[in-house]
Amino acid sequence: MLLVACGSLAGHHVKKSVDRVKPKARLEDIRRAQVWAPTDVPSMDLKIGPKGHGAFAPGETVNCTYVKKEMTGRSPKFECAIPPDDEVKVKFGRGNGEVYAEVAATRLFWALGFPVDRMYPVHVVCTGCPPSPDPAREAVDWAVVFDFASIERKLSGRPIEIKPESGWEWSDLDTVDEDAGGATWAQRDALKLLAVFVQHTDNKAEQQRLLCLDEKGSDDHAVCAHPVMMVNDLGQTFGRSNLFNRDSVGSVNLTEWSKAHVWTDAKSCVGDLPPTQTGSLHNPPISEAGRKFLSGLLTQLSDAQLRDLFAVSRFPERAGVVQPSSVDAWVDAFKKKRGEIAGRICPS
Repeated sequence: MLLVACGSLAGHHVKKSVDRVKPKARLEDIRRAQVWAPTDVPSMDLKIGPKGHGAFAPGETVNCTYVKKEMTGRSPKFECAIPPDDEVKVKFGRGNGEVYAEVAATRLFWALGFPVDRMYPVHVVCTGCPPSPDPAREAVDWAVVFDFASIERKLSGRPIEIKPESGWEWSDLDTVDEDAGGATWAQRDALKLLAVFVQHTDNKAEQQRLLCLDEKGSDDHAVCAHPVMMVNDLGQTFGRSNLFNRDSVGSVNLTEWSKAHVWTDAKSCVGDLPPTQTGSLHNPPISEAGRKFLSGLLTQLSDAQLRDLFAVSRFPERAGVVQPSSVDAWVDAFKKKRGEIAGRICPS
């Protein structure tokens, strides 16, 4: 079993290396996959975030040159080159909930020990970017300034795929076998419950990655010694799961997030995550082991860490919702939801 703090797994510029495998080999990798590694939760700095090569300080100004490349997904984004040989993905827009949500959600997952990509809240000065009606942009010396932007650093590892961007569905977690060296039932249910907690609405298969963390690949990629299942896109979180994954509802909306309960009713231990058109996780049943595991992690977070989480993610500045909310309001909502988990005992 490979247990590595998630921050140390994140590399600098990750080359597009992929393990193309047959379904049987992929299934074997999933059986042995990990979903969590221990961290010292109380000492995790949620303001600075994951360190390492390629990290950015909160609010750092990043100068880059626009790279024309077709981008997937609905969120406004582009590729940008940082001299001499670095290329990054930039999400932008004051009204784009993903710019805020993905920073907060990835830092929460990272602090608790669940592997994710690194996201940094920055200002971007882009040379060569095309004009846009986005009011958060302004031109300075032939460059375009994005005051509300985030930069992604991929978790190091080779994606294990049958076909491009195939990812994994949440039902695949039930295939993981602890006896074969995979994650425990408690860890897998804790990951599902954490997805409910943040209301991860856009949870289709391509939003998750199966990675091989082996240092070097052999000529035969049929077997990976250290497979990991991770969530790679958490932009639609801290709102309310909704059928069409609407940004204004599903991403950084305190009113909607506060209305979303952790459990579907007062007696069951079924997570309250309504279905979406594309999602593969909705209303998951949670074991007592999974509830207790996640509760034990969440309760280690201090009020100061929670304030740092929502402040560095710039939640109060999020545009596009009816009423922006303060950091303290977000912290209160977080603690209330945490209490819903801590105050429940699930059937064995």
